[in-house]
Amino acid sequence: MGIALFDLDNTLIAGDSDYLWGCFLAEQGIVDGASHERKNRRFYDQYKAGDLDIHEFLEFQLQPLAAHDIDTLQQLRARYLQEKITPIVLPAAQALIDKHRKQGDTLVVITATNRFITEPIVAMYGIAHLLATEPELINNAYTGAVSGVPCFQAGKVEKLAGWLEENRQSLDDSWFYSDSHNDLPLLGEVTHPVAVDPDEILEQHARDHDWPVISLR
Repeated sequence: MGIALFDLDNTLIAGDSDYLWGCFLAEQGIVDGASHERKNRRFYDQYKAGDLDIHEFLEFQLQPLAAHDIDTLQQLRARYLQEKITPIVLPAAQALIDKHRKQGDTLVVITATNRFITEPIVAMYGIAHLLATEPELINNAYTGAVSGVPCFQAGKVEKLAGWLEENRQSLDDSWFYSDSHNDLPLLGEVTHPVAVDPDEILEQHARDHDWPVISLR
């Protein structure tokens, strides 16, 4: 038995949950449509290029959480999941997860996207363990700040190391599935790195290092 780690966006789902949440909020009139969409697209392009300032992005991304109470946010999230996420859930991703589950592997999703957005998506796949960027929650209200290290690039390695120690797990027999070159720091740590529908940079790196390249689309 080992550990199977999965990125979420553009890996287990056919899209980016962070970006789609911003699109949804703009469509609902929760945020200023044109301005928010312009910034949302700029940050997404920076992410794909590998030069995203994660702290600047999170200041932008978490502000709507701080502007609304929990009940309102949960109602919005339920609609978002139905409209934006359910259509891009991948049956082949579920089959891959089920394969590792049958092997007795510990299943973990590790994602840069914040827990508020990702927790119910991960639950759709029946995965109990989630490592994500943690939005600060005080007295049942989001502050707009981040709690701890953002789960991004080297931050994924750091957060996973803490989780492994806490749960008495190791990477001795480990898999990590990701689409993004932003995950190269963690891909380099596991026994079995796998590129899933990868971006151009990750695909070239995977082929240079004889890593498997697969598609779940």
